[in-house]
Amino acid sequence: MKVLVVGGGGREHALAWKIAQSRRVAEVIVAPGNAGTALEPKVRNVPVAADDVEALLKLAREAHVGLTVVGPEAPLAAGIVDRFIANGLRCFGPRKAAAMLESSKKFAKEFMERHGIPTAAHRSFTDFDELKAYVESRGAPIVIKADGLAAGKGVVVAQSVAEALAAAESMLESKAFGVAGTTVVVEDFLAGEEASFIAMVGVDGAILPLATSQDHKARDDGDRGPNTGGMGAYSPAPVVTDAIAVRVMREVLEPVVAGLRQEGVRYHGFLYAGLMIGPDGTPKVLEFNCRFGDPETQPILFRLKTGLVDLLDAALDGKLGKAKIDWDPRPAVGVVMAAGGYPDKYRSGDEVSGLPAAPLANAKVFHAGTGRDASERIVTRGGRVLCVVGSGRDIREARAEAYRLVHQIRWEGAQYRTDIGYRAVARLAE
Repeated sequence: MKVLVVGGGGREHALAWKIAQSRRVAEVIVAPGNAGTALEPKVRNVPVAADDVEALLKLAREAHVGLTVVGPEAPLAAGIVDRFIANGLRCFGPRKAAAMLESSKKFAKEFMERHGIPTAAHRSFTDFDELKAYVESRGAPIVIKADGLAAGKGVVVAQSVAEALAAAESMLESKAFGVAGTTVVVEDFLAGEEASFIAMVGVDGAILPLATSQDHKARDDGDRGPNTGGMGAYSPAPVVTDAIAVRVMREVLEPVVAGLRQEGVRYHGFLYAGLMIGPDGTPKVLEFNCRFGDPETQPILFRLKTGLVDLLDAALDGKLGKAKIDWDPRPAVGVVMAAGGYPDKYRSGDEVSGLPAAPLANAKVFHAGTGRDASERIVTRGGRVLCVVGSGRDIREARAEAYRLVHQIRWEGAQYRTDIGYRAVARLAE
């Protein structure tokens, strides 16, 4: 069969790469894809934008696509799954009503309150003066979030009241994130260690947890600098012990799926809970994503041994509860290489050199913001350009494998963190 992967980032490269490994798949179409997906066996790009739902629907019908997998959040929020299902097409992802868990942070926080899901204390505002009074009463550190979709950049962990108010003013008054910032969520700062807990949810409500992972949101080493879409990730995340994983399923994911169903919404697709694990091991929800995370997808899928297509079919056929999943026990580390200036204004069109000429046993370069110029050279086309994944017997070896490859890839102004996985390395040393 043919499979359509919607999106053009590193997550979609990883999805297409993994799906193409299935003998049942004749071709993977990626819309719009990038320079990396264009190089994968059995994969071709089609220049259709990820948020052009009607054009994607037309593509799927004309190409006789048997399964569509949606990567980014924008088409989910726009109702792509509803449109595909209404036209008799299999599409893995949540419907628009369920995707509000990600598309509106206000909705997500109020939903968690209704269903007793642990999260930080919060309030939402559309008026700056009211927000100002609240922030001054709570003090800092405090977290300011744009309510809507902001490509992972609409969150500021403010260390002072002045920083919090400046961030809120840029959202509410200066419209830094457009309509996404017309409502601002203010929430208490949570101490602890972050982790990403991602699961597949079937049409019957069955939940299959995937390997744990940890993302690095801050741009600079030591978790400093502005928040980004993610500067690297590793899997598994040692902070999520077996006992904590059981708690996350019982206290977070199961109540989410049950709560939505209670409110008349059936969830199926990837479900991502961004968590803060407190010093006592208590998990609290920072955010929900209604899709696979980026860059968590890259190291997680690098470790996945079970066929992804088989899992997707099981989810859509109501058989996910019986599915078995097998993982490479070796950890994997993904390092994001970004354009200079990211997440603010950055350059584009720089030639990327040093990419491996042949497949590697313990590493893989997943493309994100790349394209080809008139001379067919691979060039930068976005903020996050590549995610370089390495695996090894332990986290140190996996990280060394990833950075060995990072150090041979170059373009003008390239930037990356040098400490991805540092918490796991410290735990190993202990």
